[in-house]
Amino acid sequence: MTIKFKVTEKGQPGVIGGGTKSFYATSIKSGDTGIEEITESIEKISTVSGADIRAVLYALIDTIPTMLADGKSVKLGEIGNFRISISSEGKEKMEDVNAGCIKKSKIIFTPGKKLKTTLSNLKFSKAAQ
Repeated sequence: MTIKFKVTEKGQPGVIGGGTKSFYATSIKSGDTGIEEITESIEKISTVSGADIRAVLYALIDTIPTMLADGKSVKLGEIGNFRISISSEGKEKMEDVNAGCIKKSKIIFTPGKKLKTTLSNLKFSKAAQ
């Protein structure tokens, strides 16, 4: 697998005017893959029908948010895990911390072992600029 990258100039975060600028490699997305393409790929390597595959994928899309909202971590084996993380204001006293102190929440995805292995096997090539 080869990931193409381009060179991007970026300034220092938080510095007015950008401060000292440096050049960084930035990955180039080669396209998108949706549920239809995933369904077709799974169909080719299994005996499950496309309709059944789509039904399971859409059921995951409907089910995972409910489980996360119930405070559960969702573990999908080799795919990875989803969990909720929150950020809050700090208070000097424990009793002053309440739900109103929570500034934001987000979903954290931690890839499974097989996905992490993909990262170690990638090759990179610089795109023509």
